[in-house]
Amino acid sequence: MPEGGTGIGAAVKRVEDKRFLTGRGNYTDDINRPNQSYAYILRSSHAHATIKSIDTGAASSAPGVLAVFTGADMETGGLPCGWQVHSKDGSPMHEPPHPPLAKGKVRHVGDPVAVVIADTYAQAKSAAELIAVDYGTLPAVVNMNDALAGKTLVHDEIGTNLCYDWEIGDEAQIDAAFAKAHHVTEIDIVNNRLIPNAMEPRAAVGEYDRATDEYTLFTTSQNPHVIRLLMGAFVLSIPEHKLRVVAPDVGGGFGSKIYHYAEEAIVTWAAPRVGRPIKWTAERSESFMSDAHGRDHISKAKMAMDSEGKFLALKVETKANMGAYLSTFAPCVPTYLYATLLAGVYSTPLIYCNVKAIFTNTVPVDAYRGAGRPEATYLLERLVAKCAREMGMSQTDIRRANFIPADAFPYQTPVALQYDSGNYTATLDKAEAVHDVAGFAARRAESEAKGKRRGIGYSTYLEACGIAPSAVVGSLGARAGLYESAEVRVHPTGSVTVFTGAHSHGQGHETTFAQLVSERLGLPMENIEISHGDTNKVQFGMGTYGSRSLAVGGEAIVKAMDKVVNKAKKIAAHILEASESDIEFKDGTFTVAGTDRSMAFGEVALAAYVPHNFPHDELEPGLDEKAFYDPLNFTFPGGCHICEVEVDPDTGVVRVDRMTAVDDVGRVINPMIVEGQIHGGLAQGIGQALLEGCVYDEEGQLVTGSYMDYCMPRADNFPSFSAGTEITLCAHNSLGVKGCGEVGAIGSPPAVINAVVDALWDLGVHDMPMPATPQTVWKALRAAAPAAAAE
Repeated sequence: MPEGGTGIGAAVKRVEDKRFLTGRGNYTDDINRPNQSYAYILRSSHAHATIKSIDTGAASSAPGVLAVFTGADMETGGLPCGWQVHSKDGSPMHEPPHPPLAKGKVRHVGDPVAVVIADTYAQAKSAAELIAVDYGTLPAVVNMNDALAGKTLVHDEIGTNLCYDWEIGDEAQIDAAFAKAHHVTEIDIVNNRLIPNAMEPRAAVGEYDRATDEYTLFTTSQNPHVIRLLMGAFVLSIPEHKLRVVAPDVGGGFGSKIYHYAEEAIVTWAAPRVGRPIKWTAERSESFMSDAHGRDHISKAKMAMDSEGKFLALKVETKANMGAYLSTFAPCVPTYLYATLLAGVYSTPLIYCNVKAIFTNTVPVDAYRGAGRPEATYLLERLVAKCAREMGMSQTDIRRANFIPADAFPYQTPVALQYDSGNYTATLDKAEAVHDVAGFAARRAESEAKGKRRGIGYSTYLEACGIAPSAVVGSLGARAGLYESAEVRVHPTGSVTVFTGAHSHGQGHETTFAQLVSERLGLPMENIEISHGDTNKVQFGMGTYGSRSLAVGGEAIVKAMDKVVNKAKKIAAHILEASESDIEFKDGTFTVAGTDRSMAFGEVALAAYVPHNFPHDELEPGLDEKAFYDPLNFTFPGGCHICEVEVDPDTGVVRVDRMTAVDDVGRVINPMIVEGQIHGGLAQGIGQALLEGCVYDEEGQLVTGSYMDYCMPRADNFPSFSAGTEITLCAHNSLGVKGCGEVGAIGSPPAVINAVVDALWDLGVHDMPMPATPQTVWKALRAAAPAAAAE
């Protein structure tokens, strides 16, 4: 490691933060092209209606308007779905068309109907008000049970609202196990729908160069190469070499910026038709009804146990809301990212899950921080907490009795996945120590003396991330590979540019990836540049989501650096007149073993580009290497989250008093960045548990369509978090990393709700839905009061 400690394990301050904190970030809305125009999207105010006619005449002649387009004008392909799931009878899922601009029918409030392009945004927005749309309103279906009944069809052409009916496991075998069980615990679970709220709203700038017949799209995206592939090949039929996609600085994604959205296709398609670049930037209220939502599952689960509380079998039935259309990766979220995680950290021998994916007249649903794994963890950890209550066991004893032992790895679960490493008992032990569980009884007594109720909740969770490998996900329905790529370009003076297919939107790649290079090549951080987000600069890559940046993208960088070092050894051996096998490389210096003859990394780099003394018959000039990495397995971070809450029974207000997260994320490259990622995830998880919830009324109107009605957590909703790590190394990548981006959002919601239930158990409240708002808690207490009095 270079002097000053900038390699693996160093708490290096994020190098990218200087430009962000000084207002010098370069976001999509900061990009302004010469002669730029502006787009405004007219969206449906109805959840379900036919489009009888659209009169754009007045809008077209309004001041500053360059063009108005509707679905009838935009003859393109539909927005594609990137994952196919088959029903349990073998039939493929239903994939109804998803036009960028609605054709013939609108299917949710916010469905794009027309686009106005004008000299200024204000002119475009004003002109849009002049468009007269004659709607034939239809009944809307929002409730999934009503949708399954089929009285109202979201897509008439498929004749059903059922997208697929999928299963994993042997239901007959499961039912037999339940018949023999000593005890069965059942629970009904709702994973509430969430609306992503990244600091930066989505934006897109489309541009066309008539001289070269090339298109450029600047967009807020987590994976620009995938957007280029989907939009170019399936929507607009643009050859990839004629389409450049640039994702500059992105102000948060959380999954909501993975997908290919209509607006990206609209501005790119329209640019050559108006002969000018076109910018579209979402207003915040527009984002609420245009960005893919998250979660929205309704489940029934039951656990079979023996007399000692050992888990024998788990059966789950889930209804998953897809919304009005299939978003890019929506089908995999409630199946392969959810049901395959239902083993959690437990050695349950038999698991069965049935998932029915359902269309409704709501915004499409897709992956949101954790994507299926928070839903699985919430269901499982709420169920385990109830199992403990019914079996008369403590929350820790039932977990310890059912943990996969530390010496059982690699461990094959009954739901497809094989875990490579973990020590769940050690994680729980450390979390209890950090949290001071031993002092809980005294703290509870203090709360009761103030007329408050105090509870403690546990969540011992596991997730699959490092999303890949291609062979596995391909067999499960993915329509793309999930490898990652990197190029390490050594310049003649020895500085390095790393081009990565991963994309940074808050994760600190410019720091963490540079630390990998600093460690391996012995270079100071200031000599390392990380480049990403531009399809004209970076070789094809799959972007960032599913905590894959280090586990997949980092490994690609390591493989490329290995190639650089191997070539550099050949050059050094020739110049130092030694055998290649005798060349050692450490701390940026190539040395002939057992001698003082050496060359610095920069000297070898210069020799590579100024090859005066160079084995031309053996090596090409230059020092620039590429690599692709396709992992053998997912990675499996896990951990224990413990939450302690204080509840006011008079008002229903829940205060999170302390929150402890001890996570196994594999090797930690930068502890400061890891802790920051965990803190952010905890904030989102607690937000879901206590505050956030997307609500539609029966007509399909979005009731929580702004911050006036959708409650985002604030700093004063949280205590100071206690975050720690208990490390087991990933067994199948050289870095030993597992991933940390989603752990906070996965482990925390059940810990919070379990704590609320624990606080109110003696008052007769034995369940609590999310979000546990003051009103929800107050109602639950009042409903439980008669039953509690009778007891």
